[in-house]
Amino acid sequence: MATAAADPSVSDPPAADSSAAQSSVRSGPRVPPVLRRLAAQVGSSLLLLWAVATIVFFLQHLVPGDPALAILGGASANPPEATVQAVREQYGFDDPLLVQYAAFLGGLVQLDLGESYTMKEPVLDVIGAQILPTLQLTAAALVVAWVLALASTLITAGRPGAIGRIGSALEVVLAALPPFWLGVLLLVVFAVVLGWLPVVDGGPLGMILPSLTLGIPLGGFLAQVTRDEFEAAQRQPFVLSALSRGAGPGDVRWRHVLRHAALPGIALSGWGLGSLISGAVVVEVIFSRQGIGQVLVAAVTAQDLPLVVGVTLVVALVYVVANVLTDLAYVAVDPRLRSSIGATS
Repeated sequence: MATAAADPSVSDPPAADSSAAQSSVRSGPRVPPVLRRLAAQVGSSLLLLWAVATIVFFLQHLVPGDPALAILGGASANPPEATVQAVREQYGFDDPLLVQYAAFLGGLVQLDLGESYTMKEPVLDVIGAQILPTLQLTAAALVVAWVLALASTLITAGRPGAIGRIGSALEVVLAALPPFWLGVLLLVVFAVVLGWLPVVDGGPLGMILPSLTLGIPLGGFLAQVTRDEFEAAQRQPFVLSALSRGAGPGDVRWRHVLRHAALPGIALSGWGLGSLISGAVVVEVIFSRQGIGQVLVAAVTAQDLPLVVGVTLVVALVYVVANVLTDLAYVAVDPRLRSSIGATS
């Protein structure tokens, strides 16, 4: 008795082709894995900036004092009550807190951080005029930190005897140095006593001591992280394989082991850049340098809340951008991570 299953005209391949076609339609165009990773980073960064803005907004309302008085020159100016009330109505200080919060977020969406109470200028203009010296200082300090970390790792990491122990101890000491103390020490020794460097200078020579003040502690920390990974990588099979192919020990340390050892430090560089910008507030005051650190100190002293909020958000933005770039650099340096991203796509 013949059945449909025995009929050679009835077969499965057309159904399989149809399923493959439907799967192709559902999947749509493939998005490169790196772009998907970047999109995820940008989305999480926007959420972080919103959280920072929200926290800063509500914290500024906990600061004692009347912002209307700060706008009018402080309580010592003794302005008439009618004038104070007019300023409150002009800036919306009498509105409910949620209404002020909505207006604040609306200004952020339009890149409007308001007007500085003391300088009577838009906050973005004030920050824009001072952000470049701070970014130059933090970039120079990050270079100092990485030069110190790589030099310490290559010279002392994995070395037997006293060399390795001295390098490890020195890294701990450098990482523990407080920047304000180190800055004063460097200023007294190299600028006042020895006279090798200027006390206050906006040129390249004036960048040396501030960048060392910020970069040395971070360099000690990065060196500790890199050393641990370096010594672990030296025990991996690829080191023995490279040596068996005729590569010299120095070449293996530089070209193979260091590449693996630098990955944790690269991952932490975004955090390090954020800490450098925060530390720049103290360093710029010590060395009398221009930058948003000086602006922030003056704004806090004068209770210039829009300027305080603006500087805080700009620092958070730089930190977020640095972390996104660090993540992309991490992917670029580590081929294994690129492979894993492609495998999960």
